[in-house]
Amino acid sequence: MPRFSVIVPAYKVQAYLPACLDSVLTQSWPDLELIAVDDCSPDACGALIDEYAARDARVKPVHLPENRGLGRARNAGMAEATGDYLVFLDSDDTLTPDALRAIADRLKETGDPDVLVFDYARTYWDGREVRNQLAAQLTERGPAPFPLTDRPGLLRVLMVAWNKAYRREFVTERGFAFPPGYYEDTPWTFPVLLTARSIATLDRVCVHYRQRRGSILATTSRRHFDLFEQYDRVFAYVAERPELHHWRPELFRRMVDHHIVVFTRRGRLPRGSHGEYLRRARAHYARHRVPCGRAGLRHTLVRFGLHRTFRALQLVAAVRRRAVRSAVKPARALRTGALRLHYRLQLRLPLRADRAVFGAQEGRGDPAALEEAFRIHAPHLSTAWIARPGQEHAVPPGPRRLTPGTAAYWTALARSRYLVSDSGFGRRLRKRPGQVFVQTQQGTPLGHAGLDLRERPAAARDTDFAELLRDVDQWDYVLSGNRHATLTWERVHPGRYTTLEYGLPRNDVLQRATTADVARLRSALGVPEGAVAVLYAPAHRDYRRTQRPLLDLERILRRLGPGFVLLSRTGGPVRGTRIIDVSAHPDPSALCLASDALLTDYAPVMFDYANLDRPIVVHTEDWAAYEAARGAYFDLRAFPPGAVARSEDELIDIFATGHWRGSRSEQLRAAFRERFCPWDDGRAGERVVRRVVLGETEPPAMVPLADRRPVPSACARSPLATVPQPSGPLPVTESG
Repeated sequence: MPRFSVIVPAYKVQAYLPACLDSVLTQSWPDLELIAVDDCSPDACGALIDEYAARDARVKPVHLPENRGLGRARNAGMAEATGDYLVFLDSDDTLTPDALRAIADRLKETGDPDVLVFDYARTYWDGREVRNQLAAQLTERGPAPFPLTDRPGLLRVLMVAWNKAYRREFVTERGFAFPPGYYEDTPWTFPVLLTARSIATLDRVCVHYRQRRGSILATTSRRHFDLFEQYDRVFAYVAERPELHHWRPELFRRMVDHHIVVFTRRGRLPRGSHGEYLRRARAHYARHRVPCGRAGLRHTLVRFGLHRTFRALQLVAAVRRRAVRSAVKPARALRTGALRLHYRLQLRLPLRADRAVFGAQEGRGDPAALEEAFRIHAPHLSTAWIARPGQEHAVPPGPRRLTPGTAAYWTALARSRYLVSDSGFGRRLRKRPGQVFVQTQQGTPLGHAGLDLRERPAAARDTDFAELLRDVDQWDYVLSGNRHATLTWERVHPGRYTTLEYGLPRNDVLQRATTADVARLRSALGVPEGAVAVLYAPAHRDYRRTQRPLLDLERILRRLGPGFVLLSRTGGPVRGTRIIDVSAHPDPSALCLASDALLTDYAPVMFDYANLDRPIVVHTEDWAAYEAARGAYFDLRAFPPGAVARSEDELIDIFATGHWRGSRSEQLRAAFRERFCPWDDGRAGERVVRRVVLGETEPPAMVPLADRRPVPSACARSPLATVPQPSGPLPVTESG
């Protein structure tokens, strides 16, 4: 008896069916049967199902003699099911990697509930993924399993069959089955949730819900009138069970909202049928009406079937929106013109020698560290920080905030003597004589940058190289941490600026931090005491539309045991009890200090992290693809900062055997530090201020590498738990 019976009905989806079936059969949880139901499809669906069945014994093909529709095809699949749990999957959707393993783990944690509700994400042709907006209802906090009365908000989550796993014995005992017609999920899902004695949730995207033309909900048809009959079935089910009567007000609200959606969505109801639909909705409203508090305007329009009023209000709303847009454009144009005039006037006023403006593309980085150095070593200066929308959390605590596009913003750009940024201040900046522009760059380059991107369209995207060179002409100083960076920047950003090879200010804190700082940062991030915290910071992939981690983080942690936790900086959603999502953390230096080791691939953070003299592991599985898309200034595999893993299994082996912090890794790291960290002794920011602001031409002496004492990691101060070793050599592939 398998753990899961995955039921996939198929009808006219030959283009999508292979991806659907593959997503099931490649799951890391293999204990399943896949029941693929050919609903007498006129295309190649039946043949595809037979081909998969011939290759994999877990596939059970079911061929229906006539087309019965989605609901009855699912019923045919249920009749063949033998698994503990039923999972439905539409044939144009896919399971996410490791979804069944996550579901199985959650079922075990919650004592095999009747129903487990998990999350989904809509996927679009351009690669976009949009997670369910009601994902908060799926929180795993609190007791579990629970009855629906403890979490009634689940009734507002999309009422479909495929975002849940059902205990087969529960479904069989209660006699649940899908009815014919459109919206067949409605009279299935509501009764199932209302009847279940135990429900659990899984806060993880397990299904990718494909948004495509040709789907049922995107088809114009009178079949959408089936919704009335489906809700009649729901209320009939409740009427036969007095213990469920208290749910009628909530079901009634859901019904009316559903009618409004069908009525207002373009492309569902045929032309000329809207009036009839609303009249039937009025009768439906009267038949099932339950007093449920104050009704909104839309509910009132459904109650009285006011088709013309509904359309009139829609027309009024559309006219109002157009009027607002028409009024907004002249207002915006007037405001833009006024701000441009304001900026021009400010450009004619004297510079303020005691003002400095700072900005960063994202996070804080070198500009924030340099701003702190300005306040410490040149306290007579007043500093301001450009807080772009969405980056308010990254504003350092010291400077005054400036919102881009405001009068104060343009005043600061026009009259401040010092301008500091790791990117730029936009095309409208007019650098004045006497202004000093410090370009901090964004770390030591491994991948190609600047003019070298002209031959790398995937990485260059829409870069305007002429505009880039105009920006370079405004730079007075460029910061560099080592000779490699100096030579690279001066070649790919040719200009008249002066390179300050003084080290990177953002790394000063790595030399000044104390043991107490490390303990505070780990506590703030939730790192368990005594655990080995590995910072996972992969590089951006120019050749990938979506930035998903190449590594199975949950599998790695399962293999390494409870002594490890991951600080994940992947930029996307992650899941796992020992995976801490730090993607939005504004200060990478704090994450470096809180961790015991770095796991990366081609991210510039490796050059910064080497200053801590802590272990670094590099994962280079897709080096060829990265080099082809972005290009690299040296072969990282030949000159790495530590152990190199060419696959996920090698990576696990490196950590499991202790090679990640062995003597060979220390030797590699020492050579790497010698080449890329010569100036990062904790005084880079001071050197820059003394040269740029105070006019000193001789920078403070550099502290030699051998004399530096960066704070040790928490792991270095406590023994590492031994990682359990498998008997025999590590297999090439492993399901966990």
